[in-house]
Amino acid sequence: MSSAAAASIRRLSVVGAGQMGIGIGLVAARVAKLNVQFIDSSADQLTKGLAFLDKLLVKDVGRGRCTEEERSDIKARISTAGSVAEMADTADFVVEAVSENADLKRRVLAQLSERLPETAVLATNTSSISITKLAAATRRPDRVIGMHFMNPVPVMRLVEVIPGLQSSAATLQTTLALAQRLGKTTTMAQDVPGFIANRLLMPYINEAFVALQEGIASREDIDTTMVLGANNPMGPLTLADFIGLDTCLAIMQVLHAELGDSKYRPAVLLQKHVDAGWLGVKSGKGVYDYPPKK
Repeated sequence: MSSAAAASIRRLSVVGAGQMGIGIGLVAARVAKLNVQFIDSSADQLTKGLAFLDKLLVKDVGRGRCTEEERSDIKARISTAGSVAEMADTADFVVEAVSENADLKRRVLAQLSERLPETAVLATNTSSISITKLAAATRRPDRVIGMHFMNPVPVMRLVEVIPGLQSSAATLQTTLALAQRLGKTTTMAQDVPGFIANRLLMPYINEAFVALQEGIASREDIDTTMVLGANNPMGPLTLADFIGLDTCLAIMQVLHAELGDSKYRPAVLLQKHVDAGWLGVKSGKGVYDYPPKK
């Protein structure tokens, strides 16, 4: 990997201070020792996100994985902004990590392309939306690329890298170099719906909802079968709750719309859970219940 490409990245911005965005920024500040700025239009989300980040660091101090001095140094590298217009215009690399909504992502990337230097790389953390389509909304589509992190980012070692049709070789090289600095292993996928991970994972999760809605087995038996029978670390329904049922539904809708195959039709029960506001761990209820921790 080009050391020059890696060294060119000194300042990283993350748009979206949810769990995914906070995880990306934490790894960048901690592992790569980059200056990181979080951008989110919700002041409350920024406050919650930073509190979550510090909670993770406090846990690591308690477990001996991090010293108090390192915790302070990491936090000192972090800043925030309430909008793209207010963010520092000196970022070398930006990761967009807003909700899995194509219109929202296009707006954010278009704003970033107006705000940042011509040399800045604009990476989207989309897990299913066309990189080529998102890039077309910007002033410089050659600097746009897909960089799909896995959740939780501090734990999961993989990043899918997805060049769009317009992505330049330099943009790809810089993205691969950043992933290496973050301590991640990369795989590269074509710009097709779902890429690698979600093209395989989401139909599996969706089929678990079909099995549940058809009464083939209970939620517990479905999950236990896949944990003990297939040696998966958690069952598909539990995993869906951790990912967020709204995210699972959004990805299945993209797969179904873009590929046109009925096998990708979202399960009715998955849609009903989202309609009810039962989104999983983040809402306190999904397939399972998640009472507030005392």
